[in-house]
Amino acid sequence: MEPQEKEKTILKLKLNTDPRWVDIASKNIEDILVDHAWCEQKAASTGISMIIHYPEKTRLVDELTDLVAEEWSHFERVLLELRKRGYQLGRPRRDEYVVQLLAHVRKGGPRERQLMDQLLVSALIEARSCERFKLLWKHIPDPELSKFYYELMVSEAGHFVSYVDLAKEYCDPKEVETRLQELLKVEGEIVTNLPVRDDRMH
Repeated sequence: MEPQEKEKTILKLKLNTDPRWVDIASKNIEDILVDHAWCEQKAASTGISMIIHYPEKTRLVDELTDLVAEEWSHFERVLLELRKRGYQLGRPRRDEYVVQLLAHVRKGGPRERQLMDQLLVSALIEARSCERFKLLWKHIPDPELSKFYYELMVSEAGHFVSYVDLAKEYCDPKEVETRLQELLKVEGEIVTNLPVRDDRMH
């Protein structure tokens, strides 16, 4: 799928980021880069966890193996951007956005239903990251970081598509679309209720 088509898919998000976020984030780039680094690490860890829990699902294992490698390479690239600017990797922070989304992964019931929720929540996290990266690409004054976030924006769009496609591989596509719409509404409500912070990627 071409980047332009992926971006149209990402527009399923029900709510755009508060425009104040990119202004305050760009003034606090050290904290944003630190938080971003840990987001990439957690994304890689999530992929590894799903591989461990669903080793019999060959396509999932193969695609998430590639995705994990890419997320870890992003972690390394963010570390490089930190080092270039004389910053250190701070401690991981609680990501309230992700915590609240994960609370909507249904426990119990059919195993595939839980997998579907895990994949779709991961897809939404990638979609929101993509949207934030787009804002940074377009508005951050640092031209090097602008280029960096453009490249990651395209990558995160691809991850969103991959997670949704995997959900449709292992669950009924109509059920996946219905659940995706439910979770998109939830995601929009979470973003609405969270404060606009200058030290968080989400």
